[in-house]
Amino acid sequence: MKKVNSLTEIPHEILEEAMKAGIDKEEGRAGSFFHIDHSTVMSKVNEKFEGKIEVMDIKDALGKYGWLEDYRWHLVDKNKDEYTRAADREFSGGYFLRILKGAKVELPLQSCLFISEKGLKQRVHNIVIAEEGSEASIITGCALHKESSGEHVGISEFFVKKGAKLNFTMIHNWSEETVVRPRSAALVDDGATFVSNYICMNPVKDLQMYPKAFCKGVGSTASFNSIIYAKDGSKIDVGSAVELSGKNSRAEIVSRTMVSGDSQIIARGMLEGIESPAKGHLECRGLILDDNSRIHAIPEIIGSKKDIELSHEAAVGKIAEKEITYLMSRGLSHDEAMSTIVRGFMDVGIMGLSKRVTV
Repeated sequence: MKKVNSLTEIPHEILEEAMKAGIDKEEGRAGSFFHIDHSTVMSKVNEKFEGKIEVMDIKDALGKYGWLEDYRWHLVDKNKDEYTRAADREFSGGYFLRILKGAKVELPLQSCLFISEKGLKQRVHNIVIAEEGSEASIITGCALHKESSGEHVGISEFFVKKGAKLNFTMIHNWSEETVVRPRSAALVDDGATFVSNYICMNPVKDLQMYPKAFCKGVGSTASFNSIIYAKDGSKIDVGSAVELSGKNSRAEIVSRTMVSGDSQIIARGMLEGIESPAKGHLECRGLILDDNSRIHAIPEIIGSKKDIELSHEAAVGKIAEKEITYLMSRGLSHDEAMSTIVRGFMDVGIMGLSKRVTV
């Protein structure tokens, strides 16, 4: 597909699926990036934020900035596994998002990585830099044409510099025939904050990811939040890890998972305290809706210094019958009561998301 100047020029059937993954109208975003199969078709900054952010194809950015090569593969090991090696060998692009020093970006940036061809193997590498003292949020939607299938490998490296605040939300809208392998890591500097939100509500054949944040800065903070519904035979192995190596660093990992329809979820989480003082909490809650599905929660805590406070809690169960009975006594049907409880459990109230992103 040729390059376009507006999202409205993207075929309706593609844009419709992208909107289900959080992509919204350009005027409500600080910048927009759209990548289909192996090509970037759009990278645009809202004129209100010119001079505050950069939105570019990663290949163009590497050509423009020689120093960017020092960031690529700095946090993710290219030899980590067969998927990282494939992403290095068959690099097909990706996005470069940069929030400039001191910029306060009120509207979210957005990016979409889309598969339109059946059986396509997409290999992208994304780099995000939040320069010193900047503040921004990013919404990334990963999706495919409803009649397509394929394999997506996405390498993402985040650099959150001194005093910066970055809120990153990734929404997956795949299919029962898609294999997905994100490989992500973040470096968080002095007084900086990195928040990562992940949402997956639709079936996926096989998803595996384990993003990690390195809180190396003094007073650095990292937070991972995930909302996942595995259904229709989905196999999902997800987790998050935070390494607390900066004094007074903090971390939180919270996951909400739900399974039905012969699906399975492995929910991992790891907090490692290397320097003290440091604090961290890990919470995993799962809801099982039938007798043919499975949730396996694996929380890990590692401490190697005194004055480290790390805690975790995990719970897996079913919807309590008394909750259903109570809601039915208030006039709801059984199905309406179930839906209300599920929606409360799988809350997607994250800033800037389209109303199309629902359970």
